[in-house]
Amino acid sequence: MSDLRALLGIEHPIILGPFGGLSSTALTAAVSNAGGLGSFGLYGYDGDRIRTTGAELRAATDRPFAVNIWLPTGDEVEPNPQHTVFAQALQPFYEAVGLDVPSRPERYTPALEEQLDAIWEIEPAVLSVVFGVPSADVIGEAHQRGIRIVGTATTVAEAVALAAAGVDAVVATGAEAGGHRVSFLRPAEESLVGTFALIPQVVDAVDVPVIAAGGIADRRGVAAAFALGAAGVQVGTAFLAASESAANQAHRDAIRSTAADETVLTRAMSGRLARGARNRVVRAIEASGTIAPFPMQNWLTGRFRAAAGEQNLGALQSLWMGQGAPLVRHETAADVFAELVAGVPAAL
Repeated sequence: MSDLRALLGIEHPIILGPFGGLSSTALTAAVSNAGGLGSFGLYGYDGDRIRTTGAELRAATDRPFAVNIWLPTGDEVEPNPQHTVFAQALQPFYEAVGLDVPSRPERYTPALEEQLDAIWEIEPAVLSVVFGVPSADVIGEAHQRGIRIVGTATTVAEAVALAAAGVDAVVATGAEAGGHRVSFLRPAEESLVGTFALIPQVVDAVDVPVIAAGGIADRRGVAAAFALGAAGVQVGTAFLAASESAANQAHRDAIRSTAADETVLTRAMSGRLARGARNRVVRAIEASGTIAPFPMQNWLTGRFRAAAGEQNLGALQSLWMGQGAPLVRHETAADVFAELVAGVPAAL
């Protein structure tokens, strides 16, 4: 189980979950500087922004850190005339934050190749990926540059596919986890395996270190993950509530006040299944029955979500969180990290 620390160059087998849109240099650096692996989500970042982020991370920590990207699944839509129809359906939310209905952009997300070119330049210690298996070329290029590759699985079959492709470690993420369900072999709704069931089965099925994720927010969850055979843990919600994260106060307050059975899996905010609080905007979009495909819906809601975040309007944000939210107790990344490390078996 100590292999993960040597593999990633870290002191403690604690990994920060990458947040698409909610990552911060301060939080990433805090986890890395504490001896874990800080992670930064690069969803939607173009090459220049990735280079800038890499420079900021290098200035904030001299320890290993990870960056995370979303692999294309092949079903993503490009901007098309339907954009206007779906945008108009969201007009009340734009008006609520003082925005006009946005016109159609040239693209919703940067190309994977553009992101990778920049990642090779900043050379993080680890590149983690979601929504698929990285190609042999990507894995080969990463390894040639001394970059470890970590894949993410929601089922045993996905973990096996990632290990067979040559990733260095697998994050096995249970259905309890907050944010997007990153399934890629079967629909996300058909890949909802709980952490307690998923981890030991993945450990038995692959020969690379397995990192447990989903519902882990304190020392008890860490101890349970190691008892199930995990080599490390990845924690999102507890760190998202910390003062160093990019979440605003409304989001932090929601994490601390939402019961485990009050989170919901929904496609309302992005067009892909994700877990978060069922706030007013989620309820309204679900009731409308009008949800654009990914990434159109994500781009469209992103316009008013960003403004709502600046205005601290939790009712109009994506309040991503996992079912372990009621376990969150600590205010700073250092205190969260210390709590998690206390659950690592003494034998390590």
